[in-house]
Amino acid sequence: METGILTMVFLVIVAVIAISILFTFVPVMLWISAWASGVYVGLTTLIGMRLRRIVPSRIVNPLIKARKAGLDVTIDQLETHYLAGGNVDRVVDALIAAQRAEIDLVFERAAAIDLAGRDVLEAVQMSVNPKVIETPVVSAVAKDGIEVKAIARVTVRANIERLVGGAGEETIIARVGEGIVTTNGSADSHKQVLENPDLISNTVLKKGLDAGTAFEILSIDIADVDVGKNIGATLQTDQAEADKKIAQAKAEERRAMAVANEQEMRARVEEMRAKVVEAEAEIPQAMAEALRAGKLGVMDYYNLQNVIADTDMRKSIGKEENDDPEMT
Repeated sequence: METGILTMVFLVIVAVIAISILFTFVPVMLWISAWASGVYVGLTTLIGMRLRRIVPSRIVNPLIKARKAGLDVTIDQLETHYLAGGNVDRVVDALIAAQRAEIDLVFERAAAIDLAGRDVLEAVQMSVNPKVIETPVVSAVAKDGIEVKAIARVTVRANIERLVGGAGEETIIARVGEGIVTTNGSADSHKQVLENPDLISNTVLKKGLDAGTAFEILSIDIADVDVGKNIGATLQTDQAEADKKIAQAKAEERRAMAVANEQEMRARVEEMRAKVVEAEAEIPQAMAEALRAGKLGVMDYYNLQNVIADTDMRKSIGKEENDDPEMT
């Protein structure tokens, strides 16, 4: 009797463990939900997803949504996209939105767009509801030297065929900015741009800026046009300031040369004075030699000294007369 009870308890425990493992390893509730929705997914398929490290809900729920929308999507396609790192739910939502909007979009292209890093659902929504891209303030200088600042709003629609490999919004903004700079730079006066802002939009539209991008430009509208700085006058002022500094540098160079020349002349004068002093120093020696040789007498020497003394006296008298204020 006790052996039968122990066997029954053991079997109950084994059954509980087996059921726990089954519900843990096999999403039975998800299988029931799919079966109730009219989408048959075998238990072996769900077990295979677990073995392939796929979250079954990430595949089954989008599959239910796709089948309810009437899309012909298989489990293998969804599993392949999931294993490739794509967003299965996003792709299915995009396919449903494209079907409702009567846009020709197949699963392979939607998966390629998603794997390329773009939001495929947003792309489909942009195909139905165009998006407005606002450029930053673009500054350009007209021919009269006046700066013109403009802001443009670009209305674009996603091009499903060019989403893979096409350029993004940054390219559109850069090309529109280039068109604004070209238009403003070619204007003879900034007043032309202020009077006719549509010159910018018309010029930009003619350039075909959406070539090679993932968008189709519908319209370009100038939201704001303002007058900036007088760049021409600023450049002229800077040029005049630079010319003044150059002239000052050349004048300083000439002044330095003149000062150097003056110092050189003073040095030459001092040199000549030194030669004079040197020559005067030889006079007493010559006179002494003349006295010894008998070519100059004693009375001649005294007369010469008297002449020198008389000359010094006259110089001192003349200096006193020049310094006397009453005499002046």
